[in-house]
Amino acid sequence: MLDFRMDTFLAVCRHRNYTRAAEELNITRAAERLYISQQTLSNHIHRLEQHYGCPLLYRKPTLSLTCAGEFVLSFAQVVGKEERNLDWLEDLPFTTLFISGNHENFDLLRKYPTEEWNGGKIQRIRPHVIHLMRGQVFDLQGYSFFTMGGATSVDREYRVPYSSWWPQELPDECEFDAVRAKLDEAGWKVDCVITHTCATRMLSPTLYPDPGWERPDVDRLTGFLDELEDRLDYKHWYYGHFHRDGNPDERHTVLYDRIVRLGDKLLPWGAY
Repeated sequence: MLDFRMDTFLAVCRHRNYTRAAEELNITRAAERLYISQQTLSNHIHRLEQHYGCPLLYRKPTLSLTCAGEFVLSFAQVVGKEERNLDWLEDLPFTTLFISGNHENFDLLRKYPTEEWNGGKIQRIRPHVIHLMRGQVFDLQGYSFFTMGGATSVDREYRVPYSSWWPQELPDECEFDAVRAKLDEAGWKVDCVITHTCATRMLSPTLYPDPGWERPDVDRLTGFLDELEDRLDYKHWYYGHFHRDGNPDERHTVLYDRIVRLGDKLLPWGAY
């Protein structure tokens, strides 16, 4: 989350004077915009440089960004966009609930506090933006929901570990054991299942007729979800991950762009 030091740095970077010689930053205009003195602004920048352990600005011959400063600016702009998106979600007239997929920054997600909510464990990203954690059962408006995020990134060979790909995208055996214990408590019965990927047995009907449907990639999570298909008493199973919308069969709905109410059926494949 952005703090006052980063806000100050961004304000300085917004006031750039482009000249033939260099790209100059304007301390005076930035201080005026923030309603603080130039000295206070300089102190904020200095503390930010202490935090990163390197200079972010060249002071001479003109005030301009160092290479590290350019990097921090790019980072702050991305984070700022994420913050604005979360603020937009928070301002909506309802609560947004989500499960993890397979491209999340799981190291960052782990830093959010965990709390009990409606029978299961959650993390509040904002007061009304809530992460429903893996292997939980929630009671929401008279319906019971089992949640299980995670999936395999099929493009992970093109991603950077712990930057654009995290191995935590797949639960491990300890998590599977915890899921079994949680479902023991629930009597292995829920109204709805919400996962990111699906069971191995549902991969081919979900992918058909796209290439690879005959020999889909499987992993330990799709195998575990096969176990749930055998043991869990449920009414309907919703999942995503496959960038398509439809009903592979009567009890399964895969979602990408569509918004559905509980129990609504989607049109056949290719209808959208």
